[in-house]
Amino acid sequence: MRNTAKFTTAVLAAGALTLGLTACGSDKDSGSADHSGPLVVAASPTPHAEILNFVQKNLAKKAGLDLEVKEFTDYITPNTATEDGSVDANYFQNQPYLDDFNKKRGTHIVPVVTVHLEPLGLYSHKVKSVDALKSGATVAVPNDAVNEARALKLLAANGLITLKDGAGSEATPQDITKNPKNLKFKEVEAPQTARSLDDVDAAVINGNFAISAGIRPAKEALVLESAKNSPYGNFLAVKKGNEKDPRVKKLAKLLTSPEVKKFIEDKYQGSVIASF
Repeated sequence: MRNTAKFTTAVLAAGALTLGLTACGSDKDSGSADHSGPLVVAASPTPHAEILNFVQKNLAKKAGLDLEVKEFTDYITPNTATEDGSVDANYFQNQPYLDDFNKKRGTHIVPVVTVHLEPLGLYSHKVKSVDALKSGATVAVPNDAVNEARALKLLAANGLITLKDGAGSEATPQDITKNPKNLKFKEVEAPQTARSLDDVDAAVINGNFAISAGIRPAKEALVLESAKNSPYGNFLAVKKGNEKDPRVKKLAKLLTSPEVKKFIEDKYQGSVIASF
């Protein structure tokens, strides 16, 4: 039986105050955290929770790890829940996103081990190639700072736009210096980019949301982000100070095992790439 709990953003929001008050007195903020219970990990459903569920079903028991997986469909709650101690760890994000999150929200989340990369891709229901995008075409991009910049860099790397020198992990459409196709950009929440495909000419979609929508990134993307030297590897993360939790160390070892690498290769066929 899978120890997986699915939460909606609405339910989580309703309980946020209670969780925050409870966390004020949590032992997780002290040096004497209780490591005897199950390790509760927040994760995006695909592929993160799927990978964790594989570990839970096939590897955890032998390693002496009691693993509980909680699925979240947004990019905010996994970090705030890790910060307030209502979960022990999370697995859903990359370093640029975490850096931006910690800076803006005053959280103290740190990476433990990088597991995989989900290449960002440009997709369309209306054209079969980037060359077929017409002048004035509308492209949906994620509206959070890091993923929007990542999307624009993907478009720039494939000759659709040019970004000004120095445009980094906070690049926006205002940083575009050349736009030969006069592309228009529709900023939407990252989970909505796949759903926007019928309403726009193309959309830049995070790998996990593409897979969740039944899209095969390795086969269907018009262009796909290169995995070479990518800073966007997804990792297991904890609140600072909990890196040496023996349960976390066990999970980190299992997530970078040959068994998990084979699972990723077999299940995702290049749409998710192991980073170890």
